[in-house]
Amino acid sequence: MTETKQNKYDPVRGAAMDILCEAEKLRRNADEIIIDFIHRHNFDARDIRFLRQLVHGSIKLKRRLDHDIRFYLSRPSEKLPIRLQAILRLGFFQLFFTDRIPEAAIVSESVNLARHFVDAARARLVNAVLRSAIRNPQRRVFIDPRENPVQHLSDYYSYPDWFVEYCLTEFKYEATEKLLAEMNNPPYLSFRANYIKAKPEQIAEILKEQNIDFRPGRYLHEFFCTRQSHEMFDQMVAEGKIYIQDESAALPIRLLNPKPGMRVLDLAAAPGGKASYAAVRMRNQGLVAAVDRSRPRLKILAENCKLMGIKIVSPVHADNLEFSAEPFDRVILDAPCTGWGNAGKHSDLRWIKTPDDVEQLHKVQSMMIDKAAKLVRPGGILVYSTCTVLRKENDEVIEEFLLRRKDFVLESAGKYFGDDIVSERGFIKTYPDVEFMSGSFAARLKKTKNQ
Repeated sequence: MTETKQNKYDPVRGAAMDILCEAEKLRRNADEIIIDFIHRHNFDARDIRFLRQLVHGSIKLKRRLDHDIRFYLSRPSEKLPIRLQAILRLGFFQLFFTDRIPEAAIVSESVNLARHFVDAARARLVNAVLRSAIRNPQRRVFIDPRENPVQHLSDYYSYPDWFVEYCLTEFKYEATEKLLAEMNNPPYLSFRANYIKAKPEQIAEILKEQNIDFRPGRYLHEFFCTRQSHEMFDQMVAEGKIYIQDESAALPIRLLNPKPGMRVLDLAAAPGGKASYAAVRMRNQGLVAAVDRSRPRLKILAENCKLMGIKIVSPVHADNLEFSAEPFDRVILDAPCTGWGNAGKHSDLRWIKTPDDVEQLHKVQSMMIDKAAKLVRPGGILVYSTCTVLRKENDEVIEEFLLRRKDFVLESAGKYFGDDIVSERGFIKTYPDVEFMSGSFAARLKKTKNQ
């Protein structure tokens, strides 16, 4: 990695250490901190990729890393200074969760960080701990899953106990382990071809010409997934040919099934993924009212639509619960949620979201779906969606809504998708244990009459 004569340590690893400390102390979003550091340092593209790998990997796996580190400390219960803790986490992540960095380089660079940012005594400790871990990796042991499956899975895959306990109740052991493991894999890139400017076949040809390995969408053929990075993606985004979006996030729009000439409402629209996809499905004919309370995010939405040649999306700055208008043919409510379906893409989500957040968001989601229902014309369709896998934010919101609103009926998603993602109740449910798919939920509700 990058080194200079002025620095006795690798600046990229030094930046990673500082970011880990800042994220730990201030509970700031890791991606935001990384962007700040990139602006302050002259890192090239390779350095930035390495920085992101170190930070996101060390944050995502911090429970596992701390578990392993303790087996090589003389006083494992003693709380470590935050910088020393960050240096050891980075060292163990590189040793056991990367495969292209020589062990000697990992030890040397970790010792350099400790010597520069802590002191010589702690540098010797780092050296001894890492070398011992290399010599005796078998010293790391985990509690027997038969004795305590929650602790075993939480320690091994690095998740909070409450989420693992929920998954074991919902999915049983093998499915839970598969889901937890998949969300620890490096994030992938998913995007869709923008039909207004490029056909999927044209995008596929460009990817092949650039020798980019990709997989077409599992359910939507205009989508593409890849684990490679390439400057071509930025160019195609700037040209409006593609839009970065997870395939699971587009499923609710297919379920909404908007037609050309319709009046469509996106009640929580920014940054515009669902609104713009609805406009494309409508062949740029009709109206998509895109409501959001954030002016900066609405500005991004408008810029994205302009890039893609979309002309029927109308940004509306308003509070979701206070917005009023004549009823719409179609309403999409992509409700705020804990985001647990995207925990593999957001390294710090698992340490930030709590059961209390789930309870609070359930109340917000219930209020928002009640508001959305008032904006649907008789015979119209309301689709409720989230990017979480928790029943409290998904199934329970819909079932409680149907008890309150007898003028709405649930229509099965089976008309649009196969049994592999449609539940017995008729909901769309995707899970991150499937490669290139995030967790999501969607329900299609039809308004039968005026209440």
